[in-house]
Amino acid sequence: MEKNYLLIPGPAPIPEAVARAMSTEMFNHRGPRFKKLIEELTFSLQKIFQTGERLFILTASGTGAMEAAIVNFLSPGEKVISLVNGSFGGRFADIASTYGAEVERVETPWGQPLDYEGLEARLRADNGRAYRAITVVHNESSTGMLNDLKRISRLRGEHPALLIVDTVSSMGAIDLPVDSWGIDVCVTGSQKALLLPPGLAFISVSERAWERAARSKMPKYYFDLLKAQEYLEKGQTPFTPALSQCVALREGLRIYFAEGRENCYARHRSMARAVREAVQALGLQPLVKDPRYASPTVTAIKKPEPVSVDQLRREMFTRFGVEIAGGQGQLEGRIFRFGHLGAVTGADLVVGITSLELALQALGYPVEPGCAVKAAEEVLKAG
Repeated sequence: MEKNYLLIPGPAPIPEAVARAMSTEMFNHRGPRFKKLIEELTFSLQKIFQTGERLFILTASGTGAMEAAIVNFLSPGEKVISLVNGSFGGRFADIASTYGAEVERVETPWGQPLDYEGLEARLRADNGRAYRAITVVHNESSTGMLNDLKRISRLRGEHPALLIVDTVSSMGAIDLPVDSWGIDVCVTGSQKALLLPPGLAFISVSERAWERAARSKMPKYYFDLLKAQEYLEKGQTPFTPALSQCVALREGLRIYFAEGRENCYARHRSMARAVREAVQALGLQPLVKDPRYASPTVTAIKKPEPVSVDQLRREMFTRFGVEIAGGQGQLEGRIFRFGHLGAVTGADLVVGITSLELALQALGYPVEPGCAVKAAEEVLKAG
């Protein structure tokens, strides 16, 4: 049977055991079985988030959790700093604007580090403490850029602005101690490093942010976390949860903890280095030049001239069953992206890099046969 290799930034491949777990029989989401399940899942997710604070499971996409992060802790007219260096940083700013926040975008070119100095200057000048929140994407999957959350937290210091973070493509794959870094609201989705298909999202909330929730004036209904807390105390959710996804999440978390958090982090770092070494061997350039800011889960690569990204992706998929991603927004047609997260293995990556070599050759780009695969394998063998 033909096998396809899904090497995109998400949804990521899932283990077979997780797929089987989704075939569960239906059961009462207001009964004791679900109560036991949601309590178990919440506790396990808190360990991944490295938080002892509130955590909620939402039946939604990651964008739904982003919306929940805005509407539950802010009011219309409040000032927000949105740090933007990619598509999803822009999305966070757009959501806040849509609900009436006064958003100041601190933007840098896509693929470049955030303007940390600009953030610091704004916070220092804010003597009246008018800024109520800072939004940022930890791992910008549109560019393969890992933003420095620890630095942002340090710059925020004692300023009362909430630190609201999208970790959709990083949580579980990258060490991210939510509590010790002072992250007030942290959101992620199920379909990346947490070994599940799309459909669930997770949000943690600090006590400081929770105090703001009672005063928030933005409209909300489905994403009302005060209501979610009320129901969670009974072992329920306010609305019908995705039961099969929740059962599968338990299996995914079992697999995750069997590997171990630190081993999972190391595996993702190794795969990211392997892709970057392969890219260098091919004479190509990663979009994120500085390896300190290179994402462990997604690598964006500048296309060589005159190769078409669409042709390259089509060649890799039709001939070898390997699917990679193109660029988004202003980077469409200019980059292609390898996802190496979740259940992706080093062996999958070798297949993907082999197909990249052969596809580039077929499209007229000069390649020394085997150079990229050799470079990647050396990294993967070293661990």
